[in-house]
Amino acid sequence: MNDYFQLDTVPSLQDLYQEWSKNDANRMAQIAACIPGVRMVRQHPVECLFSFLASSNNNIPRITQLLSNFRQSFGTKLLSLPARQQIQDDNAISSCVTLYSFPTLEQLEHVTEQDLRDMGWGYRAKYVMQTKQLLQTLGGLEYLMRLREESSHAKVQDELIQFVGIGRKVADCISLFSLDQTNAIPVDVHVWNMARRDFGPTISNQLCQAKSLTPTLYKMVGDLFRARYPTHAGWAHSLLFVAELPSFRPMLPPDMVIEMDEWRAKEAKKKAAAKAIKESLKGK
Repeated sequence: MNDYFQLDTVPSLQDLYQEWSKNDANRMAQIAACIPGVRMVRQHPVECLFSFLASSNNNIPRITQLLSNFRQSFGTKLLSLPARQQIQDDNAISSCVTLYSFPTLEQLEHVTEQDLRDMGWGYRAKYVMQTKQLLQTLGGLEYLMRLREESSHAKVQDELIQFVGIGRKVADCISLFSLDQTNAIPVDVHVWNMARRDFGPTISNQLCQAKSLTPTLYKMVGDLFRARYPTHAGWAHSLLFVAELPSFRPMLPPDMVIEMDEWRAKEAKKKAAAKAIKESLKGK
């Protein structure tokens, strides 16, 4: 438990919250005071790598089901636990939940692409097979464990994007959640917008006016977070990201929620205006 939840991280989570708040006395300090205890898990690298392959163009319930079937079909049975009783026709029906480990590379050795397609992995089945083969060629689990010792998050990102289906954002997710790369910053459109909104005059015109998230812009956004939060920047970024989720909005100061909503409305208006101009030019 200590290892998985990184309960003994140095600096401590409390110290990290204090340091981040000093570096950003406005937004981060308020969020840190409202949402305590956000930390990164330390997943097994093989599990994390293959789990993110399941996430490609998918939703959380389906990802959960895919991985549950994956563990049950190829992993090792761990234990069975009693589940909540259900009442059917006035009779109490007892059931149990059986838990399985995530399969090792050795347990996946004879799994075929068709096996995975039959389970519902679709086009992702090919990604899993190609990733399994490349990972075995590179050294398997030992290769991933060596990446934990790598001091450069950028080097780890470059290593991971050689796997089919793994782009820069997913590579940084895997780095942050399983490979001890505490300064990896997964950047998507939402994080890009957070940077545009929150970093003010420190952002270049290129970052504000760009229409797509290129590799250069990806690095620029990550560098903004790393400059403001030098220690465990990936953890700090994740706390800020959590604050954007609807389920956490009630915990935030009302004026911050209003500010977020006003910024989104302003951006939506800009996009609508730009689209209208584009459409009008088409007709000429």
